[in-house]
Order: sequence, then structure tokens, then C-alpha cells
Amino acid sequence: MADPEIAKLRATIAARPRATEIAQMRLDSDARGLAFGLAADVTVQPVNANGVKAEWTSTPSADPANAILYLHGGGYVICSLDSHRHLAAEVGRASGARTLAIDYRLAPEHPFPAPVEDAVAAYRYMLDSGLQPKHIAFAGDSAGGGLVIAAMLAARDAGLPLPGCGWCISPWVDMQATGASFIDRAETDPTVQKATIQMMAGLYLGGADPRHPHASPIHGDLRGFPPLVIQVGSVETLLDDSIALARKAGTADVPVDLQIWPEMIHIWHIFFPVLSAARRAIAAGGLFVRNTIRPE
Repeated sequence: MADPEIAKLRATIAARPRATEIAQMRLDSDARGLAFGLAADVTVQPVNANGVKAEWTSTPSADPANAILYLHGGGYVICSLDSHRHLAAEVGRASGARTLAIDYRLAPEHPFPAPVEDAVAAYRYMLDSGLQPKHIAFAGDSAGGGLVIAAMLAARDAGLPLPGCGWCISPWVDMQATGASFIDRAETDPTVQKATIQMMAGLYLGGADPRHPHASPIHGDLRGFPPLVIQVGSVETLLDDSIALARKAGTADVPVDLQIWPEMIHIWHIFFPVLSAARRAIAAGGLFVRNTIRPE
């Protein structure tokens, strides 16, 4: 049976004006996120995380020993703390943890590997604060979902311990956009098309190797990684990125839970105030995090 909420949301998205200037795209994404507001019980604390603009969000039930490093999406070109604050807070609520969301540097002003460097710097900040790596989760959506894996690779390369788990929402992990779903899902995806992915990849890479594991973590060595949960919508052009990532993790003996949600669109979680399937997906991801990183 078709989900009437997602049908209504698709119509709303289809009616949106589509900006082509990056500056306007950034303004629009932030305005849409801020329009959802923030629950009254969420506290927000701005911090400097080793030179990276960031903020902690928490709810009354958050265990201070547990924390999430949240990495927003936006193709490494748009979005910010403002666009994703409500989602980062809800991810933390579902996980029973505080959330550190970071405002990593964006392309084209700050191309690859700036966001990876910022994510690792913020992780160092969390470790330096006394948090145990096994009680930290990395979570993120779209480009941020890819950055979850890229940051783990970079952290390991830097000699840091890996976090307790990773939660990837509609992750973008292949800068070359080789997945067949860019073709066979093109008519069903209302938000992401191959041309957009290729444009953002060009801005982000700035001439760097598109197969570098820190840019396209699908080419990284995931052996020894912590458990992962990957959530993706069945209508997404990025569907094959998630499938390929799950295969890459599974064949490296990484515990991985790939969830393909019927009818769901790219990062449907961000619409949780108006979409019950988004609330269910956040609850499922949060349960995974709770069961993986909670103190003994």
C-alpha cells in the first residue's frame, strides 16, 4: 500500500523553485531546515572543536558518556548546522546520546580534503574531552554519510582508534557516479540526479583523484571497521552507492545492516516532523547506536 505521506512530500518537493546559484542553494537549504524548528527540550551549545565550528545538541535522556559525531549532507557544497540541526538533535535523542554536529568547510572555497580534515579534527576534540572511542558513533547523510566512512579511514591512517559504530543515511561514496541506479532510478528520485552529483563532485575534488579512498570511500580498505548501519530509500539514484558500500563492508568482514526503505526518497529522515517513515528510520538507526555504543 502506497504511503500517502511520502506522496504528499514528493509533491511539495516537486513544487519547490530550484536555484542554480550556489549562494542561493545554501540559503534555501538552511531556510528549509530552520523552518522545521527545534523541540523545546533540546539544548544547543556552540563549541570550537579543534578549530572547527561545531555545536553540541542534547536532550534530557542523553547519556553524557555516549556521543555522536554528526556530519551533514549537501554534496560538500551546501548545507550547514542550520539546515541539519533538527535532524542531528533527533538522531541524538533516538540514540540516547549527545550529538556533536560540525560546520565543516565547503567546496568550492575549500575543496577535498578539507571536510575530511575537519571531521578528524572534531573526532580528536571528542577523544581529548575524555570520551571513549567505543562510546562514539559517526553518523551522517548523503555526502555526510560518505564522510562517515572517509573520516574513519582518515582517522585510522592518522593512528587514531576507530569509533564504536557508523550510521550512514543515503550515503554518497562514489565520486564517479558509476551506479546503475543513476539511470534506472532517475525518474523516481525527486531530488538527486547524476548531473548534480557530477557537478558537486567536480567542485569538491578540485582536480583530485576521484578514486582516492578519502573522497570515494568505496575504494577504501574497510577491514577492521566497526559495525555499520546503512539506510537508503528504494527510489534513490544513490541506491547503488549504499548497496556497493554494504558489499564492500561485508566482504571485509565488517558487521553491516543494509536497510532499503520502500518508497523513501533521499535523506527522508530530515523530514521527520511531517513523515512517520522518517521517524521510524531514525528510531531504527538510534536503536542500532544504543545497542552498539552504550556503556557496559
